[in-house]
Amino acid sequence: MRSTPLSEAGVSPVPIRIGRLAIGALGILALALGTLQSVVEPALPLLQRELGVSPAEGALIANTLLVTGAVVTPVAGKLGDRYGGKRVLVRLMAVVSAGGLLAALAPNLPVLLLGQVLQGAMVGALPLSFILVRKHLSTAESQVAIGLVVALFTGGGMVGTSVAGPIAEGLSWRWMFALPTLAVVAATSVLTRLMPHDPPIPSDDGIDWPGAVLLSGTLLAFMLGLVTVTGDGGLPPLAVGALAVVVAALATGWVVVERRATSPMVDLRMLAKPAMWHACVLTFVITASFGMVVFLLPQLFASPADGYGFGADTTDIGLLLLPGAIAGALSDSVGGIAARRFGPRAVVVVGAVVTAATMISLASLHSAAWQLVLAKVLTAFAAGVGTTALLAGTATAVEARDTGVATGLLVVTRVIGVALGVQIAGAILAAGADPTTARPTESAFVTGFVVAGLVAASSLLVVRITKKGAQA
Repeated sequence: MRSTPLSEAGVSPVPIRIGRLAIGALGILALALGTLQSVVEPALPLLQRELGVSPAEGALIANTLLVTGAVVTPVAGKLGDRYGGKRVLVRLMAVVSAGGLLAALAPNLPVLLLGQVLQGAMVGALPLSFILVRKHLSTAESQVAIGLVVALFTGGGMVGTSVAGPIAEGLSWRWMFALPTLAVVAATSVLTRLMPHDPPIPSDDGIDWPGAVLLSGTLLAFMLGLVTVTGDGGLPPLAVGALAVVVAALATGWVVVERRATSPMVDLRMLAKPAMWHACVLTFVITASFGMVVFLLPQLFASPADGYGFGADTTDIGLLLLPGAIAGALSDSVGGIAARRFGPRAVVVVGAVVTAATMISLASLHSAAWQLVLAKVLTAFAAGVGTTALLAGTATAVEARDTGVATGLLVVTRVIGVALGVQIAGAILAAGADPTTARPTESAFVTGFVVAGLVAASSLLVVRITKKGAQA
C-alpha cells in the first residue's frame, strides 16, 4: 500500500533538514552578491570617465540598484512565503544574473542603468535566505545560519571594494560586473541542487504590485529630475514645474494606494505611531547625510592631483575606502548593544554630533588622504550605529505582530535616504563644475561637505522635537 504524504493528508509537510553544504552554498551566494553590489562605489569616477557622464548622472549608477532593492525587499519576502523561498530565490538570481551580464556589456549609460535596476533584485535574496534557514533548521541553528549569511554578504562588500580596482585596471571595468555575476550563477546552480524545496505558506493577502510600481516610479522620477535640473544648462522653468508635478502625482498616488491596500508594501498606518515615525525621520536624515559622504569621497580621491585632489586610481580608491567599509560592518553589531545600554536617542545624538563635526571639519581640512579616510571611518561607524540602534529600538517598541512591518519600513527608509543623499551630492558637484574642464571645483566639494554636516546636525533638532512630543 502506497504511503500517503503528509501534504496529501491535509497536514503541512515536515521540512527536510539541510546540511552544511547547502548552508555553505547559501553563504557563497551572499558573498558573491555583496561583491557585485559594492564594486560600483570605488569605480564611479572611472565609470563617469569611460561613459562620459557628469557626477549627477554617475550617481544614478549606484542609486538605481538601491531603488530596486527598496522596492523588491518587502515584496520578495511575501513571494517567498507564498510560493517557497527556494523557488523565488532561484528566479530572483536569474534576474540578477541578467542584470550583471547586461551591465558588463553595456555600451552606454542607459543600458548600464538598466543592468543596475535588474541587479537591485539581489537585496531580496536576504529575506529569502532567512526564510529557507528558518524552515529547514531549528531556531538556534537558524540564528547561526542567518548570522553567517549576513556576515558573508557584508564581507562581500569589502571584497568588492578591494577588487574593483585591480579587475578594472587589469582587465576592464566590464569584468567588475562579469566576474561576480559568474560567481552568482555558479553558486545558484549549486544551491539549486543542494537546497530542498521548502513548503509554501498559503495566504489570502495579495502582493501590492501597484504600490511597488508607484514607489519605484516616484524615486526614479525624483532622481532623474535632480540630474536634468542640474545638468548642462539646466531645464526651462516650465519643464522643471512639469517634472515636479509628475513627481508629486506619483508620490500622491503611492500614498493613496498604500492607504487602501489590504496588504500594502509599506504600511503607512504604522507611521501614526510616534515611535515609528520618529525612527523613520531620524533614519532618513542620518542616511541622507551618509549617502552624501559615500558619493563625495571617491570623487575627491579621483580628482587630479595637480589641483586639490589626489589623482587616485580605482585600486587606490578601493583601498582608501576599505577602512570605512570595515567600520560600517562593525557598527551593525555595536548598534544593538548601544541601544540597549544607552537608548536609541542617545546613540543618535552622539552619532549626529560626530558626523556633523567631521563633515564641517572636512570642509576646511581635506588636503591629506588620511583626513578623508578618517572621515569615512567616523561617519560610517556613526551612521551604522545610529540606524541599527533605531532599528533595534523600534523592533522592541512596537507589538510583536508588527515587528516585521516596522523593521521593513525602516529598511526601506534607510535605502531611500542613502539614495537621496548620493543623488544630492552628485547634483551639487554637477552644479559646481568648472565650465572649461567640466570637473567639479574645490568649492563644490566644500559645499557638499557643509551640506552633509548640516543635514546630520538637523537630526539633533529632530531628536529634540520628538522628545518634546513624547513628553507631551
